[in-house]
Amino acid sequence: MASRRFLLFALCLAACASPAFAALNILSTVPEWGALAAELGGDKVKVAVATTAMQDPHRVEARPSLIARARNADLVIATGAELEAAWLPLVVQQSGNPRIRAGQPGYLEAAAFVPMLEKPARLDRADGDVHAAGNPHIQTDPRNVARVAQALAARLAELDPGNAGAYRARHAAFAGRWSDAIAKWEKEAAPLRGARVLVQHRAFPYLFAWLGIEEAGALEPRPGVEPTTAHLSALLAELERKPVKMVVRAAYQSDRASQWLAGKAKLNPVVLPFTVGGSEGAGDLFGLYGDTIRRLLQGMR
Repeated sequence: MASRRFLLFALCLAACASPAFAALNILSTVPEWGALAAELGGDKVKVAVATTAMQDPHRVEARPSLIARARNADLVIATGAELEAAWLPLVVQQSGNPRIRAGQPGYLEAAAFVPMLEKPARLDRADGDVHAAGNPHIQTDPRNVARVAQALAARLAELDPGNAGAYRARHAAFAGRWSDAIAKWEKEAAPLRGARVLVQHRAFPYLFAWLGIEEAGALEPRPGVEPTTAHLSALLAELERKPVKMVVRAAYQSDRASQWLAGKAKLNPVVLPFTVGGSEGAGDLFGLYGDTIRRLLQGMR
């Protein structure tokens, strides 16, 4: 009798540990989609993120630990638009996990659900790191996050139909809070409309389109190419005729060029978090945009 009770207990433990009761394992390529997955999934998901806010998402090493995470993933969330082209395909291939291959339900590209900006008229490596599908830095506009959230909630429900109701409920709650937050941010950011700024890397077209900011130039002579002395000197001369309010860079980028130009032109150098974790105030998705606007407004002073 005792052995039978032990067997029944062991079977119960095994059932509770079965995949039907397990959380979805999600691997996000960048922090913003990991944060979004946690918002929508709650305790139904386990989220790992391949990069940090202090890494260039274009250039990531396909480490064994990252491949191991991909091997156990039920869903990979990527930005797409070639942002991860240098490393993610290798990670997926080396993982041997057929569920997360492109085209499978276990693979989701955020850029597929967003109107893309800066699609190049031509593709030439001489132009630097250009992306055929458009600029991949879609997360800088919170309206794009709302679009991706809708698609991600539907994908979570597809992969885990037993918890579909929970995903729908969490998405509805998030969408309501997000809509209210966007209205608040737009009101706060009204003084930024029409401001002319320089950027270190062309990483903010979606942010600027949302807030009505004008990008007057980039410190990189071509996307992904380090600023040169000649290019910075030419920008400095241009600023005498057409002044700007500030020079903006992402937290993961070196400050050498932006600090030099800001000092010479007497501009405010502004560091934006760019993604979740990029600053102390950007601890989650809501903090990311609140802190971004706060920093831009400070730059205006």
